[in-house]
Amino acid sequence: MLSWASRFRLRQYVRASLWIVPLLGLVLGVVLAECAIAAHRSAWVPPGWHYSATTASGVLSAIVGAMIGLLGFVVTIGVLVVQQATGTLSPRYMRLWYRDRLQKAVLATFTGTFAFAFSLLRKIEPDDVPDLGVTLAGIGVAVSLVLLLVYLNRFTHNLRPVAIADLVRRMGLNVLDQALTAAHAATPTDTGIGVPDDGGPVTAVRAERGGAIQAFHVSGLRAVALRHDCVLVVTHRIGDFVPPGTVLVEVRGDTPGLDPRLLLGMIATGAERTIDQDPAFALRVLVDIAVRALSPAVNDPTTAVQLLDHIEAFLYTIARVELSDRHVLADDRGRPLLVVPGRTWEDYLELAVTEIREYGAGSLQICRRLRAVLNGLSTTVSAARAPAVRKELSLLDAAVQQGFHDPAHRALARTADRQGIGGRRPEGEPAD
Repeated sequence: MLSWASRFRLRQYVRASLWIVPLLGLVLGVVLAECAIAAHRSAWVPPGWHYSATTASGVLSAIVGAMIGLLGFVVTIGVLVVQQATGTLSPRYMRLWYRDRLQKAVLATFTGTFAFAFSLLRKIEPDDVPDLGVTLAGIGVAVSLVLLLVYLNRFTHNLRPVAIADLVRRMGLNVLDQALTAAHAATPTDTGIGVPDDGGPVTAVRAERGGAIQAFHVSGLRAVALRHDCVLVVTHRIGDFVPPGTVLVEVRGDTPGLDPRLLLGMIATGAERTIDQDPAFALRVLVDIAVRALSPAVNDPTTAVQLLDHIEAFLYTIARVELSDRHVLADDRGRPLLVVPGRTWEDYLELAVTEIREYGAGSLQICRRLRAVLNGLSTTVSAARAPAVRKELSLLDAAVQQGFHDPAHRALARTADRQGIGGRRPEGEPAD
């Protein structure tokens, strides 16, 4: 049987594939054509749905050609999206774009209508015309055109950086919410539980092949630890790239019957990171788009400011979540079973602002908007997390000091502004 990691990679392939759903549409079109022919032979056809053989052949032939042309048109749009995403957005965004269900539905409708019309075309005889099927083929064309218009409208609007930022932020927060729900369900979970390190036997389970860690089967690892009465310590967090031979899991305890391949089958690795269990990947995509906008070739700080709006919203949500650099899952008696590394508030904050500060240090908009983000966080986060925000503010001060030599410009760059330029809070107006 396939391991959990293999099934995870298979699901990833299916979700990112652009040919599986259209292929199912093709098969469904052939099946529906046979059903339409069977219904025609049962003599159940409304009086107004009768066609001559010449008319039916012409209509179905036109539909077959039109569907092939529309398929080519959608593929052309897809190529343009790839070019834009890799040129002005972020190549990492493509992993999310491939999953779009509307695009797959459009392709499946086109291939299904093509197969339906072509299957009917073969059944037309001078004295026998599948009238019901011809009418249904026309309806299929109408549905295809409506979906095409919806598809064009959606991607015309959703390919703007700010729309992509909103989509990616919502996806990342959804993954975070799922992770928190799973953590609460896996009770008892306590980051304060001590992991035994009494000099007992420790078995290192090493990666057989390199790749980025995409997901853990947490419940499966916990069950293995419970069954073998041991503690499993995962040594790398989701998103880390591990070369072959890297220690992935430390098995603490005497477990002569535990097969290391069982543990490796519960840690999915791949060529690159994925968002399924990695909310930081969404933040990575947002930062990438902002940095791309700040490059000299693009020089669009306003887009970077818009990305900072969504990065700020992401950070405000993270600020209300309990985070830890490790998560310890225990059994019903409080004994630790599984230790999984996590991300701290400092990790998320550094990822969110470091590169934008470095690449936008010479931009007045970026310095002002970034200061507004950090000022807002400093009054929102808990006392334990406030030092990390103050550290980023001091680094921003140093970047402004180095990037702006004129005192007047330096003073402007040190002024917090929620719009970058033009949105500074008027004097005397209460803060948010």
